[in-house]
Parts: sequence; C-alpha cells; structure tokens
Amino acid sequence: MLSSVVRGDASHRVRMILAFGAIYVIWGSTYLAIRYAVETLPPFLMMGVRSLIGGGILYLWSRARGNGSFRIEHLPALFTIGISFFLVGHGLLAWAQQHVSSGIAAVLVASEPLWIVTIESLFLRDARIHGKGVAGLVLGFAGLVYMIASTKGIDPSGTDMLASMAVVGGSLSWSGGAVYARVARLPRSPVLSAGMELMIGGAFLLIASYLFGEMDAFDIRSVSVRSMLGLGYLILFGSVVAFSAYTWLLGHTSATRISTHTYVNPIIALLLGWLVAGEPMTMAVGVAAAAIVGSVYLALHDGQKSDTITESS
Repeated sequence: MLSSVVRGDASHRVRMILAFGAIYVIWGSTYLAIRYAVETLPPFLMMGVRSLIGGGILYLWSRARGNGSFRIEHLPALFTIGISFFLVGHGLLAWAQQHVSSGIAAVLVASEPLWIVTIESLFLRDARIHGKGVAGLVLGFAGLVYMIASTKGIDPSGTDMLASMAVVGGSLSWSGGAVYARVARLPRSPVLSAGMELMIGGAFLLIASYLFGEMDAFDIRSVSVRSMLGLGYLILFGSVVAFSAYTWLLGHTSATRISTHTYVNPIIALLLGWLVAGEPMTMAVGVAAAAIVGSVYLALHDGQKSDTITESS
C-alpha cells in the first residue's frame, strides 16, 4: 500500500513538472508565433481559427478516450471561461501585437500574477498569499522591468499606449477566468473542458472578426507561409498541448502559482528574438533571468495551506 502511494505521488509530481514546463516554454514561444501570424492574417480571424481547430482536436480526443460529456449546467461556466480567456484575452493580445513587439507583449502579460493574487485573496479563502509569495511576485516584476529597460532593441517609450492597455486588459480578463475556473462547475474531464472552452471562444472570435469587418478585407492569397506556420504552431502547441496542460493545472494547484509562467514567458520570448530575429543579448538579460527564476521559486514555495481543489462534476 505504501509503495503504491509513493508511486502515485511520484507520478503526480512528474505530471506537474511536465505541465508547468509546457506553459513555461511553449507559451513563451507563442508570442513570436502570434507576431508572425498577424503579419498577414487578421488578428481576430486568426485567433478564432486557432481556437476552433485546437478546441475541436481536444474535444474529439476526449470523446474518443471515453471521458464523458458535458451537461447543460456546465454551459454557463464554459461560456464564461471561453469568452474571458479567448475572446477578450487572446483577441486583445493578437490585435495588440500588430503594434507592439512580442517581448513587450510578454512583459505586459506579466501583470497577470498581480491581478490573480488580488482576485484570489478577495474571493477564495484558501488562496491567501504569504510573505514568500509576495516577495516572489515583487522580485519577478522587478526583474522584468529591469530586463526591458536594459535590453537593447526594445524601447518601452515607443510602445503604442492603446495596444499596451489592450494587452493588460486581456491579462486581467484571463486572470478573472483562471480564478473562476477553480470553483466553476465544469465537466469532470479537463481535456473536454479545454476543448469546449476553446471552441466557444473561437466561435465568439469569429463573430468579432465579422463585426469588425476583417472577413470583408481578407484575401487568402495574401497570406504568407510564415503566417501559416505561425498559425499551425499556435494550434498544435499553444492550444492543444499547452492549454490542456494549463487546464489540468487549474484543477491541481492555485491560479497564483500557475501564473508564474508569465515571468518565464518573457525570457523565452527574448531568447527567441535573439536566436531567430538576431536581437542583441546583454548581461542585463542574465541578471533579470536570475531574478525571475528566484521569483518563481519563491512563489511556488509560498507555503499556502490549501493548494488543490475538488474537481468539478
């Protein structure tokens, strides 16, 4: 009996590491993929197609594995999360990345932990953050600010103000959805929930694309190969792999700890800018990286009393 418990704990620990690795690394790379995709694809249309296809794959995979189905009482939560995550969160991010760099967008999304800490502290009794967590969040944000202010080739003063506000607004919407997902009545299967949320969000994104006139001006012949490759990467890795990992994590740890991916994502985004786009790498990046890694450690070892939730039925 004891050996089976130990094996179970080890298996759970491995799944946690893999899931965190997915949202840390893959979502860090999606900022560059979004930038490439919106070069020749309208932002809401691109995100709508991404969400619908990615969600459809997850939904069919879940049903093929016999993971059950949703009930009518699950729909309000699925619609709320799908809209807050994808219509608002991803829609605003894709629109904004027509005007701000992938590195700047990743840094602005780093406001997510601050929003989540506030929302969780106000509405969830089991999510009170303690000294280490607060110190980690502050250290991580300071590291991000130092990195952007000290890195050549990224100029915060040139950032379009409206686009920056849109990224932060999308981050706030995602944060509210993430906290709500911890207590919402959702299908028992996280893969099924992820698929339905993506499809719902994708449908609303396509409606928004039509209302904003994107489809009238769209010509598929003008789409570049790089944009199509970016879209394909977003569907397969950003939606199918990383979002299913994210949804699983929401059922096993706090949204505050999960949100530490927003501290690692900018590092990945800047590294890709250096490797792919030839942007200069400086000592400041190494210093900031150390600060961000330290912040993640502090946030993940905050010592919260309760970090798990009962899976919704």
